[in-house]
Amino acid sequence: MRKILPLKSIYAFVAVAETGSMTEAAKALNVSHSAISQSIKSLEAQLKQPLFQRVGRQVKLNPQGKKYYKEVAPALEKIVNATEAIINPPNSNRIMLNMVNSLAIHWWVPKVGEFQQYAPDIDVRLSNLIGPFDLDQEGVDVAIIHGKTEEWQDYYCEKLGDDELVLVCSPDLLDEDNQPSPDDLIKRYPAIYAENLRRKHDWKTWCQTNQFPVPRQRRNLSFIASIQAVQAAIRKLGILVTHRLFVRDDIKHGLLIEIGDPVKNPHQDFYFACQPEKLRQDSVLTLRSWLREEFKNTMSSD
Repeated sequence: MRKILPLKSIYAFVAVAETGSMTEAAKALNVSHSAISQSIKSLEAQLKQPLFQRVGRQVKLNPQGKKYYKEVAPALEKIVNATEAIINPPNSNRIMLNMVNSLAIHWWVPKVGEFQQYAPDIDVRLSNLIGPFDLDQEGVDVAIIHGKTEEWQDYYCEKLGDDELVLVCSPDLLDEDNQPSPDDLIKRYPAIYAENLRRKHDWKTWCQTNQFPVPRQRRNLSFIASIQAVQAAIRKLGILVTHRLFVRDDIKHGLLIEIGDPVKNPHQDFYFACQPEKLRQDSVLTLRSWLREEFKNTMSSD
């Protein structure tokens, strides 16, 4: 058998060729800059000719490098695809499902038992990455997007349901004999805010629809994560406008109570997203069918 070049050198070569930077290639492969540099030097020594030329801070393929890349890049992709096909065969019953943490805790986890009965052979693992990301690079099979599809145009996207904003508080803040109006609550109790970029419109959207002034933020009652804001509301620290699915289970178990009518959120909805080829997997199709039905039932029952 002929002596074969180390595969790590080929990985490094392709990464540098595609990023134009040894630093970026090191980040992509999760190795050090020196490891990339050494791999390139080793490859060029074995080939007995340089493959790159430096242009300012960038590293570009020279003519021989371009010719070599044209041959080895498709071959490396075949190796990667063949390896992934063995590790995760098309009919694999394990699915990595991504959703924001608040949805996972308050909507998915309470429904795990129901899904197990519906599809006992499918093993769903959760991840909680936020914002747009590369599904393949992060090892995610399916994502439930809470947002809009503009940043997910390379994927198959299907709307699962509307997002609704609701005003909630602890039942202990209410009079037993007289439930106050939303306006009364806003005047009586401090507003709790979740103020990250994905939640910054919540109070404003709800108040504009109901023609209420937006309440001012108070010290110690502004939180980065929705789950923190929800916990503050449960602990009777104030009132909160949040996303209905994020508190549906808390309302069901009497930890929170919904006041007034829900408001359609124009900034976000819920979508099913995956690579188009994933729709060839029976397990992904089964999960999609279940999600369709659950979101339909959830929206109709609220």
